[in-house]
Amino acid sequence: MEGAEIRRYNGHADVSLSEYGIAQYEALKKRFDGVKISACYCSDLTRCLVGAEMLGSHLGITPIKNGDLRELSIGIWERMSWEEVIDKYPMEWQARMDDIVNYRVAQGENLLDVRNRVMPVINRIIERHQGEDVLVVAHGWVNRIILLNAIGAPLANFFNIEQNYCAFNIIDYYADGKTVIKLMNG
Repeated sequence: MEGAEIRRYNGHADVSLSEYGIAQYEALKKRFDGVKISACYCSDLTRCLVGAEMLGSHLGITPIKNGDLRELSIGIWERMSWEEVIDKYPMEWQARMDDIVNYRVAQGENLLDVRNRVMPVINRIIERHQGEDVLVVAHGWVNRIILLNAIGAPLANFFNIEQNYCAFNIIDYYADGKTVIKLMNG
């Protein structure tokens, strides 16, 4: 991702993938060799859409864009590096670190907002594609929320899960409501 070498809050800012990000998606395509994927859903932000289009082309499917799969909106902190935020908003930074679930940056979202926007989409995808393998190309914070939901963990455990750029997760959703995470951050 553009600027990935610096820890930065991109949020809803529509940044491009870096050459390294494109290379990561190229490498990821091999994991799908011989796998039948029924559908691909993705965030409408370029950094996910480009990756979804690369994977979709490899799989012979067209990604379905959904703005509700966007990354957490970080409001007035968007495009700022962590260091800039800490320097300019030290009290707000600490308040957010103290309550990652509920704290909302001015003009942004908190984790509850993101969960309330993302999980209905994921639940519709699960319902629509029972018994099928489906690809969702989303963002790190969105992925963490999906993973926490899958294991029934509270949002307060958000930082207990790592999601690298181009992370690969496999979650099995069963008809009886059980969920199994088979692979995380692969």
